Amino acid sequence: MRAHSGPTRRAALAGSLALTLLAAAPAAADSATERPSAKAGSLILVGGGLKENNTQVYGEIIRRAGGPSARIGVITAASVPQSQDPHADDPDRCSNSACNGAYYADLFTRHGAAHAEWIPLDLDHIDNADSDTVVAQVNSMTGFFFGGGDQYRYVQTLLRGPRQTDSKVLAAIRAKLAGGAVVAGSSAGAQIASGPDMVSGGESYEGLRDGSAPGYFDDPTRLGYLPHGGFGFLRSALIDTHTGAYGREGRAYRLAADTGHDRVYALEENTAIVVDNPGTRHEHFTVLGPNGVAVLDLRDAHAATSAAGWTLRGARYNYLTDHDRYDAHTWQTQPSADKHRLLPTGTAPVPVNTDVFYSTANPAGTPYSFRTTARALAATRAQNTATATTFETGPGFDVTFTKPVRFAAWTSDGTTAQTLLNLRITIAPR
Repeated sequence: MRAHSGPTRRAALAGSLALTLLAAAPAAADSATERPSAKAGSLILVGGGLKENNTQVYGEIIRRAGGPSARIGVITAASVPQSQDPHADDPDRCSNSACNGAYYADLFTRHGAAHAEWIPLDLDHIDNADSDTVVAQVNSMTGFFFGGGDQYRYVQTLLRGPRQTDSKVLAAIRAKLAGGAVVAGSSAGAQIASGPDMVSGGESYEGLRDGSAPGYFDDPTRLGYLPHGGFGFLRSALIDTHTGAYGREGRAYRLAADTGHDRVYALEENTAIVVDNPGTRHEHFTVLGPNGVAVLDLRDAHAATSAAGWTLRGARYNYLTDHDRYDAHTWQTQPSADKHRLLPTGTAPVPVNTDVFYSTANPAGTPYSFRTTARALAATRAQNTATATTFETGPGFDVTFTKPVRFAAWTSDGTTAQTLLNLRITIAPR
């Protein structure tokens, strides 16, 4: 059974969020005035689980930060501070902002950066976010990396007040991004790039059953979101991370539908989107890594709630893999040059899937379950629809995958359905 890598939700964090939510309102207009759009730099957002040997992603961050002259500022304020880490004095067991910052700084230098250093920001050093000394440190960098943990700690550390205005350090990072710097992040460090309605936690089944609510909850299964969002570096979609590994497709569809968003970038582990023109109408990205990125498209989707439960019809699932490109303005995908259209030849039926969202309650569950059914349907000519179910019942949910006329799959090996475009998704109670 999988274990969640994120920290335990604490009532203290949930309580401090209440002050933010008292003044929370639809934040798009506020963000537009308080957070100038970045135009010249780029984002590299990883779905978590970034491996030490991922030279493709680390190398791209360093290349965009100046190559051999790259200077990387590492920010790990999403980790617990040293004062909350019982193993802070043990270099082999510590897991806090300072030791995690040193870990990433060492990795970046080993991957070829000229210099990398921790920027001392965390819950023990909130005042540093308005320190002129730390601003000067930020201004000496050519790129930034935000580590994982809990994205709400970034809100607490780098944003100010119920309207979440920039601290001096965040304003400096925003200006560096606008001036051409690269800003990268993994897991919570990718989530915090979100604009309004950033997810704060939750599981797929509970999200489908109960819906979402503004807030940060001590119950890690409850689907919550922050109306003002994160840093607002990315404009074109909601972001979710660890998607296939934690079965988060369901929560992502539900949150988008509840909050009126028409698109989610569902990032998978050890894989990144490299976003050019971030914060503008012309955001576009390239996928880098061994897994993929799902673009959950809700433009034509319709959600409804009845006595039986919540239903979503007309959603789309697009799954992009290494070197595929996506234009957010036109909603178009360009598969990488090494891929070609897959003509399905299989005749076996799609395997039965009784845990489509990889439930934490199922010790026999398997990660990437949603993607597995989608790819199996793409590779067979025996059927055009397949229905998978949630592990939980009372109510349970059916997820129906359908290949419409415009569906297409792309492959680089001639047999595996790697990139999937325009698969239709229906979620309904059973």
